[in-house]
Amino acid sequence: DLDQSAVTMAKVEVLGSYETVKLKIPFERKNLDAIYTIPNVSFTHGVILNHGASGDMNFHQLVSLTEFLASNGILCLRFTCRGPNLVYRIRAYRAVVEYLKSSKEYKVKSWFLGGRSMGSRAAACIVKQCKDTADEAFVQGLICLSFPLHPAKQHSKLRSEELLHVRHPILLVSGSADEMCDKNLLESVLKKIPLATRVYWVKGAGHAMEVKGRATENIMTEINTEVLSWIKNII
Repeated sequence: DLDQSAVTMAKVEVLGSYETVKLKIPFERKNLDAIYTIPNVSFTHGVILNHGASGDMNFHQLVSLTEFLASNGILCLRFTCRGPNLVYRIRAYRAVVEYLKSSKEYKVKSWFLGGRSMGSRAAACIVKQCKDTADEAFVQGLICLSFPLHPAKQHSKLRSEELLHVRHPILLVSGSADEMCDKNLLESVLKKIPLATRVYWVKGAGHAMEVKGRATENIMTEINTEVLSWIKNII
């Protein structure tokens, strides 16, 4: 079995206001590839991000967000866990959280858990599980990018259960034209959550956060700025 001693660090890359460090985090009988994006200033809070059902931690939106947050003094860790099985993904996310809880590498008061699409569902499940446990103070909030509230064109198959039981601050960033997150449905779900939840709609964007006629970098800047602003209001 793998243990914490199996964690390996490699390739430190310094890029202006932050540096990146690759690492492997033990998970069951394998390792998860992960990358720290580390501010070159002192920091007290961190963000964990996981990708959607396809792709990996190098999905452009996750890279853009982690680089932006680290440039503004927020430690970030993103990781890869391939496969469409949500239960498996939740176990992997839990392994990352357990690693960070025991890690002595960086002094972080608390973490925001998040992800894109399926990764945000896994993050929501972990945050939900933290309620009334010793982990409650470890988690600062939940960040959901393109939360997949329902399968495309299947509004009756809601995936709202994870969100309804979260008792930490929530930020949802979704496209107003997201075929997997109907605006009216999401707003009706959020009315059932007994705490303030911030929803930011990217006008005209679909599930991939693309808008015809707008540059990807411009959209990412809009999203990144909103996420940072929300984090600063929480901490």
